[in-house]
Amino acid sequence: MSHAEFDTALIGAAFEEATRKGWTMVTVAGAARAAGLSLADARARFPAREAILLRLGQHADRAALADPLPEGSPREQLFDLLMRRFDALQPYRAGIGALMRALPMEPATALMLADGTRRSMGWMLEAAGIPIAGARGAARVTGAVALWLYAARTWLSDDSPDLAATMAALDRGLDRAERAAGWLERGSGESGPKPFPEVPPPPAPDDGHGLATPGEAA
Repeated sequence: MSHAEFDTALIGAAFEEATRKGWTMVTVAGAARAAGLSLADARARFPAREAILLRLGQHADRAALADPLPEGSPREQLFDLLMRRFDALQPYRAGIGALMRALPMEPATALMLADGTRRSMGWMLEAAGIPIAGARGAARVTGAVALWLYAARTWLSDDSPDLAATMAALDRGLDRAERAAGWLERGSGESGPKPFPEVPPPPAPDDGHGLATPGEAA
């Protein structure tokens, strides 16, 4: 079994456990046993439970960045990248919902995921040709995080086969980003940061999912 196959099996088992029992009950050893994997190899590749989340985030980023982007504007390319990321996370959505509900009781995990989200969104922006250097770039990353969280809240309860509701939420968020002058430009001579415009929350999902900060895991 390759490392990639091992990781996929363990991550899948972990999020199945989260769906059934809640995230607070998930352990690396328990996920390894559920997947029929070596505990020694699980210890080597996932030294702590947080590694499951980081590895899933890296998987989502790789899926988004793997294939060349079609020609288009920064907005169009960022839309494609973020939807690729949602598609990669789709098999784990129920477990991610359980994770989100547990985060208020796990502040250290929430902080780790917040940092991971910023790193992931920085990669998405740069892949779309949107600079992230300097104060203006930092503001863009903050805006991308807000955009991701806004769309992710809808995604958690989006049962449409083509994620139509998620795409609509992402499109609305990008509309607001475009109206923030220069936020989606490929480079700019302006030196001052411009914040992402305030995005009103989408309708609350019917199944009671909340949304905390998804990081590289989401």
